[in-house]
Amino acid sequence: MAAAAVVSGGRSRSLLRRHRAEPGPAAASNGGDSNGVSGRQDPFPGPAPLPRRRLRRFLRGGAEKAPRASSQRLRWHLKLGGQREAAAAARAARLDLLLPEEPGFLEPDPGEDTSTVTQGDIAEAVDIASAAKHFELRLEQFGPYRLDYTRNGRHLLLGGRRGHVAAMDWQTKRLMCEINVMETVTDVAWLHTESLLAVAQRRWLHVYDAQGLELNVLKRFPAVLRLQFLPYHFLLATANAQGFLQYLDVTVGQEVAAICTRGGRLGVMAQNPANAVVHLGHSNGTVTLWSPSVPEPLLRVLCHRGALRALAVDPTGTYMASAGLDRKLRVWDLRALRALQELVLPQGAGHLAFSQRGLLAAACGDLLQVYKGVGKAAAPPQLYLCHRPPRPPHGLRFCPFEDVLGAGHGQGFTSVLVPGAGEANFDALENNPYRSRRQRQEWEVKALLEKIPAELITLDPGLLGRVDTASLQQKRDERIQRLGFDPQAKGKFQPRRRAKGSGVLQRKRKVQQQEQRAVIRQSVEQREEERKKKKKKEEEEGGGGAPPPAKRGALERFKK
Repeated sequence: MAAAAVVSGGRSRSLLRRHRAEPGPAAASNGGDSNGVSGRQDPFPGPAPLPRRRLRRFLRGGAEKAPRASSQRLRWHLKLGGQREAAAAARAARLDLLLPEEPGFLEPDPGEDTSTVTQGDIAEAVDIASAAKHFELRLEQFGPYRLDYTRNGRHLLLGGRRGHVAAMDWQTKRLMCEINVMETVTDVAWLHTESLLAVAQRRWLHVYDAQGLELNVLKRFPAVLRLQFLPYHFLLATANAQGFLQYLDVTVGQEVAAICTRGGRLGVMAQNPANAVVHLGHSNGTVTLWSPSVPEPLLRVLCHRGALRALAVDPTGTYMASAGLDRKLRVWDLRALRALQELVLPQGAGHLAFSQRGLLAAACGDLLQVYKGVGKAAAPPQLYLCHRPPRPPHGLRFCPFEDVLGAGHGQGFTSVLVPGAGEANFDALENNPYRSRRQRQEWEVKALLEKIPAELITLDPGLLGRVDTASLQQKRDERIQRLGFDPQAKGKFQPRRRAKGSGVLQRKRKVQQQEQRAVIRQSVEQREEERKKKKKKEEEEGGGGAPPPAKRGALERFKK
């Protein structure tokens, strides 16, 4: 009974599979190929094609033309890595359509100029949340003020010349800390998170926490004038009045490098966000580019005929804006090291700042100007917005991911609305303005694990990912120089071992005899050639009729 049940069960299952395999009348009418409920074929199978322009925005560098790897395992890893990069870029390009925000600028009517639009007009036209971002802080006792924003654009740091330091969440207007250091403050800067801040005071460099408690006094950094923090390297670059450029590793609290620039007082400083190279402006009109691993400048560019007043580098690392005492504003292409655009300003620019989307802000006396179209060689930059703060600006910063320009002046701080200045969408894994305390701690741990060494700061960061395609002869010469001998040199002939009874010794002697015969034959030919030349020379000199000279005996030399 059990065996019969098993047989009947197996037969029923086979009949069921056969019944499912046979096409029905509907499938037969559709050609036997049914896709989906309707049974129709997809006229455009596969994923939708991606435009090359959209995909190019997410590609990181070009394909490296390297020689074929000798190991099959290495070839497989390289191929797999390339496929993963291409798939990630394609996925990012497809999901780009799902981003919630879109950037935009002021669109004027025909015959209207956007530079005539005031902040009141912009605040009335935008929503309430955006209008609340335009405000002023009246701080008349301790100005003028320097300022800095965190990388996610959520927190603001203010430092007054007369010792006032304040940190706040500027969007909610929540004050985090407010202290007076009772000393002159020349510059302020956030470190990697909003819980640490650096203050350049008259004597030394001080580090405070978010509650205003002093954590460290760095006496090896005296008379600091300017501060720049390199986020991916966790380095704090300082420029002081004695002409020294110093780097501090904030993870261990040690000085990485101290470079004497021999350029005098360093009051103009900027960093290139693309490669972390520090730009310094000098009183002779030159701009020098520095790396902590090189004691000499990587590059020296003569930008103005007078002293430098301000420097700024755009986020892509392509353009640099400089302003000097000659009242000229120039935009430089850092790839070709040539000036693309030039403007002559009535009062010159004392401070410069680039936004995330390429707008350039310039503080010209008591007037704040924002330019559009920077980097286009066909036409000079166009004036986009103008604003007159209560006092001449002493510091400029664009807020990341916000259409806001912060300006510090003698009477406090002014937040200016600049439509189209910031990126509309942010990467929550990189800079999240709404992250919690737990998320900030996790991000800090990951950032420390991915810290880039200071030795890797170069002008071209793409060199680190390229393959050294040196020639075979160069590799052989370097190997000989390193080892002291040529491992590929042709050694003595060693006959191949054969089975027992073979004439190994006979073959060895045969080869040796052949080499000896070749050497002897060559020496005989050389000797015969020399003898013929000597005989011919004697015949030409003697003419054939002169008698041979008399031979002297062995005792002839004793004769007087």
